[in-house]
Amino acid sequence: MAEDEQSGIEPRSFLTCVTEVARLLGVGDVPMEPKDQHARHLAHAVRKPLLEHTHLPETSFAPLMAAAVYDPDPSFCRWFVEPAVYAFGRRRVMAALVDYLRVGTDAERAGAVRAWYSAHVPLRADRSPAYAPGGVRDPALDESQDIKAAWLEASLRVFAEATDLRMRHRVLLDLPTSRAAYPLYLHELLESTLASAQIHPDPHIRRWATATDHKGV
Repeated sequence: MAEDEQSGIEPRSFLTCVTEVARLLGVGDVPMEPKDQHARHLAHAVRKPLLEHTHLPETSFAPLMAAAVYDPDPSFCRWFVEPAVYAFGRRRVMAALVDYLRVGTDAERAGAVRAWYSAHVPLRADRSPAYAPGGVRDPALDESQDIKAAWLEASLRVFAEATDLRMRHRVLLDLPTSRAAYPLYLHELLESTLASAQIHPDPHIRRWATATDHKGV
């Protein structure tokens, strides 16, 4: 897939992640497919069990997040992110993605950017038995405003530090263009990012800077 080539994520790595998720869920007897299809076929096999479990074991959290990050398809990584959000909470899922963005490889950072969108999945009591009877859920599981701010900060810092143009492009164009979306403590960092983006050779990055500069605080 083109996204594989762009992100540097190899299908074999994704297969390893999905295989671990399947092992933890006890999903077996999945027919072997050609190498380039087996990971997706296995991901399809674990999708339903993941959403049907009332609880997922603690040991499944890291493999689920790895599968989400290493999934090369931005449409399908939701298959791992969504059940993780239901079972472990939006806050914890987003925090894990922030960690990938902060200290991951470029391939992992690209995967975290893809998965971040899915971490905002709307929660519905009828979607997962992870809800307690009557649709009860501890709101602390999903409180994430400070984590979202941490994502903005990490993205701005990755833009400043990354040497790969594709990575700088990914993290910046995923950011809001309204200054009001950034906490006050990030405004100084935002301004330095804008100054750099305004003279960047990439026209898309300059366009983002222009849009942000014109919206004000």
